[in-house]
Amino acid sequence: MSTHLEARAAYGRPELALRSLRAMEYDLLARATAALRAAEDGRTGFPALAAAVEQNLRLWRRLAVDVADPGNGLPQDLRAKLFYLYEFTAQHSRSVLDRSGDAGALVAINTAVMRGLRGEGTA
Repeated sequence: MSTHLEARAAYGRPELALRSLRAMEYDLLARATAALRAAEDGRTGFPALAAAVEQNLRLWRRLAVDVADPGNGLPQDLRAKLFYLYEFTAQHSRSVLDRSGDAGALVAINTAVMRGLRGEGTA
């Protein structure tokens, strides 16, 4: 995360300041992924799926802004890959919302990035 976002996280919610940025990013992705999975089966209806897709896309937009920041400390190659994942997520989210795609790819991307954040492989 950028320094600005780190400061907001630390001062905005003091209880979160004790947690690592990696853990916070993991938790945000886990929540978005859980919402996608819950809505993916269709039992809750399309409005729930649309809300989950939008929540996930907002998270990915924030991540994209962060990795595009020149002050971001991640290696350039990883930043580029994460930005590409944002672009794919944005495009695929549109296909889910126009009912020509499913949320499975979004769940898979989030899950892979969460594994990377846990150190279980590259994101």
